[in-house]
Amino acid sequence: MIDKPNYITPAGFAALQARYHELFSQERPKLVETVSWAAGNGDRSENGDYIYGKKRLREIDRELGWLSRRIKAAKVINPTEQPDKSRIWFGATVTIADEDDRHRTLSIVGDDEAEAGKGKIGWNSPIARALRGAMIGDLRRVMLPAGEIEYEVMEIAY
Repeated sequence: MIDKPNYITPAGFAALQARYHELFSQERPKLVETVSWAAGNGDRSENGDYIYGKKRLREIDRELGWLSRRIKAAKVINPTEQPDKSRIWFGATVTIADEDDRHRTLSIVGDDEAEAGKGKIGWNSPIARALRGAMIGDLRRVMLPAGEIEYEVMEIAY
C-alpha cells in the first residue's frame, strides 16, 4: 500500500478523476460490447477482435486499479492557500538560475501530474527536494545524472 500521501493540485486531482471516469464509463463498456460480439463469432483462438479486446480490457482494468489507489491516497493541496508564500513549498512556481545565468521556470506539482517538458516537476523529484523551503536569493545544489548543479532562486509565485 501507499505509505505517504499523494500530494496533488486541484487541477491534477480533477484530471485523475476525469481519466478514471472516461475509462470506466466510456471506453470499458464499449470494449466489453466488442469482446462479447467477437466471442459470439465462434473460434476465439484466431479472432483478432476478441484477442485484442481481452488484452485491452486487462490494460484498462490495471489502469483503473492504479487510478483508484492514487485517487484514494490523494491529498489535494491548493497552492494559493500555502501559509508561507515567501518559501518554496508544494504548488510554487519558481524561477531559478544556474551557474551560467540560464533561467528556468518550474512549477512544483504532484508526482502524478508532473510533465518536465511543460515545466511541471514532481514534488519528490531531485530538484523539487533540493528547492523545498528555499527563499529568494538562496543557493541550492542538486545532484543530477549529469553531475551536481547549483541553482539560485530568483522568483517564487503561487
